[in-house]
Amino acid sequence: MAPKKAKRRAGGADSGSSNVFSMFEQSQIQEYKEAFTIIDQNRDGIISKDDLRDVLASMGQINVKNEELEAMVKEASGPINFTVFLTMFGEKLKGADPEDVIVAAFKILDPEATGSIKKEFLQELLTTQCDRFSAEEIKNMWAAFPPDVAGNVDYKNICYVITHGEEKEEE
Repeated sequence: MAPKKAKRRAGGADSGSSNVFSMFEQSQIQEYKEAFTIIDQNRDGIISKDDLRDVLASMGQINVKNEELEAMVKEASGPINFTVFLTMFGEKLKGADPEDVIVAAFKILDPEATGSIKKEFLQELLTTQCDRFSAEEIKNMWAAFPPDVAGNVDYKNICYVITHGEEKEEE
């Protein structure tokens, strides 16, 4: 029986995926913990509809419909404690393509290999093709990834944030 136990423990394929904390670096876990603490307005260790309403109000969104808040909370299978919160982020990030795949897709739009594309061109694509962005989504995108003075957008940074969930540190 001992070899079976050792074999199961050493298997690794399933064991790592069952621990959500193994999906992230320690610095990422700390950042998610800080975000969780900000959202958990009443500090009870669970993110509720009221917590979401309060944190959204603190960011200026005061007319959020109850149905929208319920939909957010229902994305989790139960009460949203920190482990569930981290799991939800892990699932969202796991669904993203690897960074090199996303960069390769952007490179098709960048024949001169400058590492950037024109804001107007990207906006046109995002609002007219496939899963179209709304005006609000475009506004949020430019707030998160502002173009430079020449109107160019750094798509490598966008790809990094999509796959890592945070901006790359300047080196």
